[in-house]
Amino acid sequence: MITSAKHSLLLATLLGLSAAALAQTPGIDMTGTVGYVIDQRGYVAKSGTGLCWRTGYWTPAMAIEECDPDLVKKAAPAAAPAAAAPAAAAPAAAPKPAAQKVTLAADALFDFNKADLRSEGKAKLDKLAGDIKGIKLEVIIAVGHADRFGTDAYNQKLSEKRAEAVKAYLVSKGVEPNRVYTEGKGEKQPVTKADQCKGPKSKKVIDCLQPDRRVEIEVIGTKQ
Repeated sequence: MITSAKHSLLLATLLGLSAAALAQTPGIDMTGTVGYVIDQRGYVAKSGTGLCWRTGYWTPAMAIEECDPDLVKKAAPAAAPAAAAPAAAAPAAAPKPAAQKVTLAADALFDFNKADLRSEGKAKLDKLAGDIKGIKLEVIIAVGHADRFGTDAYNQKLSEKRAEAVKAYLVSKGVEPNRVYTEGKGEKQPVTKADQCKGPKSKKVIDCLQPDRRVEIEVIGTKQ
């Protein structure tokens, strides 16, 4: 084994190695100090038994795998990549308020044998039209009715006219015409009892049957 630093440096000089070459040669540290004897090809010189020749400047820190595998610090196994942290859950969107079903009801009353709205009927419809502005309107159902006087066919037609009168009034207040559905039930669905307004046609009986001459109005929409 060569132990003379001067001899090793002289040998390196004789081999004509440049400083740049030395810096790229195995067994040379960052200062260019030679740890192993290098031959003219730039390889570590070895004995006939395959042992590397060390210089006097050799230290364990200069050990290379080819010559001193037991001294070479094994590279620590690459750490397994840290499991990606679960992506932060996106903040839950604020629940959209459920649409609340709204039903408004009103009765528009009519005079006997008439399809013209009474003043109190108009007042109810005015209030209804105002309430409608506070909801998302789906449909308005106006169902007309008549009292028991008159033929079935006549009362059916009269009940339809009453429903149409309510629709026309609501449209005049800004309601879209295609939102109003009208229907006539004739005298089939009275609200007075069978024994409540007995007798032939008279002012008293006609007044008693006033609740039957009506249009029932149902407004369906949603309110957020």
